[in-house]
Amino acid sequence: MDRKQHIAIFTTASIPWMTGTAVNPLFRAAYLSKDGVRKVTLGIPWLTLKDQELVYPRNITFRTPSELEGYVRHWLEDRTGFKPTFDIRFYPAKFSIDKRSILPVGDISEIIPDEEADVAVLEEPEHLTWYHHGKRWKIKFRLVIGVIHTNYLEYVKREKNGQLQAFLLKYLNTWVVGIYCHRVIRLSGATQDYPNSIICNVHGVNPKFLDIGKNLEENHGQKPFTRDAYYIGKMIWSKGYKELLKLLRDHHKELSVLKVDLYGSGEDSDQVEEAAKEIGEFVNVHPGRDHADPLFHDYKVFLNPSTTDVVCTTTAEALAMGKFVICADHPSNEFFKQFPNCRTYSDPKGFVNETLRALSEEPSELNSTQRHELSWEAATERFLRAAQLDQPLKKLDSAASMKNFASTSFSMRSGVEEASAYIHNLASGFEISRRAFGAIPGSLKPDEELSKELGLATPTAQKQGSSTTD
Repeated sequence: MDRKQHIAIFTTASIPWMTGTAVNPLFRAAYLSKDGVRKVTLGIPWLTLKDQELVYPRNITFRTPSELEGYVRHWLEDRTGFKPTFDIRFYPAKFSIDKRSILPVGDISEIIPDEEADVAVLEEPEHLTWYHHGKRWKIKFRLVIGVIHTNYLEYVKREKNGQLQAFLLKYLNTWVVGIYCHRVIRLSGATQDYPNSIICNVHGVNPKFLDIGKNLEENHGQKPFTRDAYYIGKMIWSKGYKELLKLLRDHHKELSVLKVDLYGSGEDSDQVEEAAKEIGEFVNVHPGRDHADPLFHDYKVFLNPSTTDVVCTTTAEALAMGKFVICADHPSNEFFKQFPNCRTYSDPKGFVNETLRALSEEPSELNSTQRHELSWEAATERFLRAAQLDQPLKKLDSAASMKNFASTSFSMRSGVEEASAYIHNLASGFEISRRAFGAIPGSLKPDEELSKELGLATPTAQKQGSSTTD
């Protein structure tokens, strides 16, 4: 009897850290497994208590992986309204303070048994493979799909020696993604370009926001919008706060009728608050909140000038709630242009005009087609098409691929790729070369603490076993 196709999704974060790679792959796993046609496993990072305290908000921590899994499943069921059937497996990871990122430790492909290794979805493939040392993803899995989430080059350009760093990172990303992925999906044109990649927004909106929009449309006549405009996002300058405050400061006379509230928490909160005070009383700063909070139902206009996002989740949520969205005419917002409530601008004058226009008009109600386009059901359909998983998966002969490694008859392209994979595997296997490229110290293999918490063989036990064998 034919078994179900197995899709293993690996991502770089987990809730309660409310970042895109924690939330979106979680919804993807839920909706890919919803119809029961395929088996789905979500691989998420497990951090020691020390790292959890650095990453998770509001002092939330977990003693065991099963405790975190319970939290994740409860959070998801509360938002989807159904009980997802996918598996959750944890891989060892550490938090990099300087990169503000979670990075894998050891060969994380090992959490999937070889007999289940059909399809791997690498959410942020460059991030997951910069320091990968172990079995080659393309050898273990019949098909490897990379989903590009983050505009790393844009972030790096804002750092010291940014242009040089971006130049080097561009080639490193192209190198590792080419080695480890068969197919690449870019969420928007705002990401780095990759050979043979496809641009497709394969993300949807938390169903709660579509329900909020529907309820507000039904009750709009009884309760009109009572607040002007807002922005919500992690409070760091690179998330659009610098651009927004400059627009509001330079055009405060034209926008004197406008009142703007900024919601967020982050490393630059104090500086953002000081800059907002200099503009005047019509701009106020507040701590971060859940975007589904009833407080936001009263706002009419969502302002988002950020150009570092690839596809902004909060923009999609605001559209789902039936608000006007004023955003930059930028590749990251291309998907949103199909919605009549999305108003884009290409210069400061356009920002002012579109904002004032939105204040004087009423948002259009979403029709059923537009509502579906924002949903995770539609996002899943787009993902299956873009990954070509809506077609029968052709069997890739891994054994033949291994033979080709030593053959003199393989193609030039295959030979270059195999050589590149060998070089990367060699370089990633030494602590000195790993550290030179920014890896976390001691991340080649899980340490004793991570091994114990995940039920892996501890380094001490491995050494003892090796000595006994000898």
